[in-house]
Amino acid sequence: MLRCIAVDDEPAATRLLAAYIQKIPTLALVGTTTNPLEALQWVQEGRVDLVFLDIQMPELTGLQFLKICGHRCRVVLTTAYPEYALDGYEHDVVDYLLKPVAFDRFLRAVQKAQALVPAGAPVLAPPPVVGAPAADYLFVKGESKNKFLRLNYADILYVEALKNYVSIAVPGQRVVTYQTLKDLAQQLPRPAFLRVHKSFVVALDKIKLVDGHTVYVGEAAIPLGETYREEFFQRIRAQNQPEGPGGPYRK
Repeated sequence: MLRCIAVDDEPAATRLLAAYIQKIPTLALVGTTTNPLEALQWVQEGRVDLVFLDIQMPELTGLQFLKICGHRCRVVLTTAYPEYALDGYEHDVVDYLLKPVAFDRFLRAVQKAQALVPAGAPVLAPPPVVGAPAADYLFVKGESKNKFLRLNYADILYVEALKNYVSIAVPGQRVVTYQTLKDLAQQLPRPAFLRVHKSFVVALDKIKLVDGHTVYVGEAAIPLGETYREEFFQRIRAQNQPEGPGGPYRK
């Protein structure tokens, strides 16, 4: 059984591929994502056998993805642009599917991928569909085209939205990367991280003080939005943290 993911910056495209994957008994859907960096992390963790990969994505193109992941998994490229086919085959891709992808053409690509599996290879049980990554780190895109920075979750203090970018605060520096706060928040493990404002996600174990509508993390004073206030204090109580005048949390 091949463990599969679908990667495309268009959610409709990932939904279609997921539906196709689930129709084939010899495939197991590990997950779908619009974030190629998240997909790259799954591949690097060894959780994927076959990737259905879009070529044109804003954070990381399909061809860049292929160069980074090497031969850790099989890849089927999906795109609306046939001119990229030659580049794809230079990276030993299994097949090249043009959008809109028809099911019969998808099935032929799967058969090609299965033919590449060594005879006698163990049959894997279908894994559960994943959400947030299980590793203790993530990769974010750096300032140059092919530069990626590894950040340990344990080092992240908070994340701030900057329109189409996010600023990730770690001890001694801030890392700015092209990504939305919503997408990054989905990668951060819960319950360790929590959104406290439309523009901020914080690491709960890095909070020094909560005073009214302000959360203090390190030297930063972060606003606690009304929309997130109730869940925030529920989480604090669930962790049996002291609250009120005698403790570090004051509502």
